Amino acid sequence: MAAVATALSMIVNRYVPTLSPAVLAVLAGAVMANLTGVAGRLRPGLTFVSRRVLRVAIALLGLQIALPEVLGLGWRTLAIVTVATGLTFVTTQLIGRALGLSPGTSLLIATGVSICGAAAVAAMRESAGLADDDEAAASALGVVVLYGTAAIPLVPLLGSLLGLSAAQLGVWTGAAVHEVAQVAAIGAASGVLAAAVTVKLGRVVLLAPIVALTSFRRRGAHQRKAGPRPPIVPLFVAVFLAMVLLRGTGLVPQAITAAVPALTNVLMAAALFGLGTGIDLRKLARGGRAALLGGIATAIIAATSLAGVALLV
Repeated sequence: MAAVATALSMIVNRYVPTLSPAVLAVLAGAVMANLTGVAGRLRPGLTFVSRRVLRVAIALLGLQIALPEVLGLGWRTLAIVTVATGLTFVTTQLIGRALGLSPGTSLLIATGVSICGAAAVAAMRESAGLADDDEAAASALGVVVLYGTAAIPLVPLLGSLLGLSAAQLGVWTGAAVHEVAQVAAIGAASGVLAAAVTVKLGRVVLLAPIVALTSFRRRGAHQRKAGPRPPIVPLFVAVFLAMVLLRGTGLVPQAITAAVPALTNVLMAAALFGLGTGIDLRKLARGGRAALLGGIATAIIAATSLAGVALLV
């Protein structure tokens, strides 16, 4: 079932490239779960793809990041990315608490908006012990799809109204938009594809330290509780970081680096289809506060990165 959904998502993506296979797979899983339900015999396989296959996909994501290219962006761009991401991640959780949302929902929305969309939501969900919190995951994924898709026409329009140069628009797009595919769509339409995607991959690198710090903090919170504590750094996150470093050595053959993005897209789509089957659209529709938090978080990262672009680029 996951393979069929992945194949359909890849086909639709060929004709509608602004929608990534991962986002399409999440939507397909949610539609299936809410229209026909998920048969019990499918659950073991869907659990496998949404956890084990997901970890492999995130680990392989590291091979897409050419660290020398990211470092070549210069300290100004890296500072914009780091400050905008960090500020959004921390502030979103504080605002979520003030809005009365659960810590898990606030954490996943903060992660998805500040780092790299659906993949970051899925990674944090696994690492932070929220694998059974379907409502939090649904809210975060819904926010990523809604506001990330809205950014595709709005970011170029706002960039034009604000008089941003091509270099400024490339940095702002990569530093502010949620999904890699959404960044690529804006970059391709605006002529800043390479710069925007490279900046975005700089944000993806931050997935490892942010997940590790969150796991460490939650590990401390479990000290007084019975049972095993979560690891400081989940294995798949450590492998992701190792893959980033390996790619940076230049030892990975070109044929492999060229093939990895397609493989990662397939695995991520399968994993997120499994995750999507746990989404209850009726609860998501009632989640006004989650949507509000997502909008606020999107505004924070967009405004912070825009200010950085205006000052430093």
